[in-house]
Amino acid sequence: MPELPEVETVKRGLAPSLEGAVLSNVRLNRPNLRYPFPDRFAERVNGATVTRLERRAKYLLAYMDAEDIWVTHLGMTGRFQVTPLGGNAAKALDGNYYHSVDTNTKHLHMSVVATKGDQIHLIDYYDPRRFGFMLLLTPDELSASKWFQGLGVEPLDAALNADFLMAQFAGRAANLKTLLMAQGLIAGLGNIYVCEALYRARLSPDMAGRGLAPVGAERLSAAIKSVIAEAIAAGGSSISDFAATSGELGYFQHRFKVYDRKGQPCLTEGCAGVIERKVHTGRSTFFCSTCQK
Repeated sequence: MPELPEVETVKRGLAPSLEGAVLSNVRLNRPNLRYPFPDRFAERVNGATVTRLERRAKYLLAYMDAEDIWVTHLGMTGRFQVTPLGGNAAKALDGNYYHSVDTNTKHLHMSVVATKGDQIHLIDYYDPRRFGFMLLLTPDELSASKWFQGLGVEPLDAALNADFLMAQFAGRAANLKTLLMAQGLIAGLGNIYVCEALYRARLSPDMAGRGLAPVGAERLSAAIKSVIAEAIAAGGSSISDFAATSGELGYFQHRFKVYDRKGQPCLTEGCAGVIERKVHTGRSTFFCSTCQK
């Protein structure tokens, strides 16, 4: 499933063609994705102007002048493709990635034309497994919806610091891996980057939250921010079907220190450990028990 850096990459790729654009020619090729499209989706989007594009956790939010907010969750395989009309924006892939991206038209479920001055772009939404979904919500509905109510702090916000972690984890018996995955504490932080952040902070995923010391909290907050920022700069991690709006895949997976490296040597200089895998609340955790205490 695309995590925060991948969704942020998509947002940044969509922004030049969507922000300030008038939407038209909305076409739905099926009645549903994971859930049915909102009632009168095409009618409500047609003619609207996108005033701004934001990301909250793993959701894309296109604010429109008609008050509706067009919300997209990419699910596991959802992706947008942006193509200038009269040209092809897709960059040639150089083969240095884990996977190429399927743009088979049978997986094309929604299209819209975005017009901004003399710039006209076709925006297509592909989703082979159809676990993604789209919503149309008013601002009041957004804040009260089950999708957004109770979301925690964003990983790159200044509010996420050592003091925040110490306060949130105080007295908690749950392990760090489970706590960091809780969207009510930190929104958008997913499995890949939790594993990588814990490795950078040299903290065991099995440590109880109440066992986190101030020095460890400092390392952890810094590690979360650095790994997320670096992944965004790298365009995300293409370990499955993720691609940016240009069709180009992210490459942060080439910088993984622990994720998906079970049985391989630890990359910490001087460490003789081997990367291990275990399961926390149904998700794979990769770590070095020698380095991470």
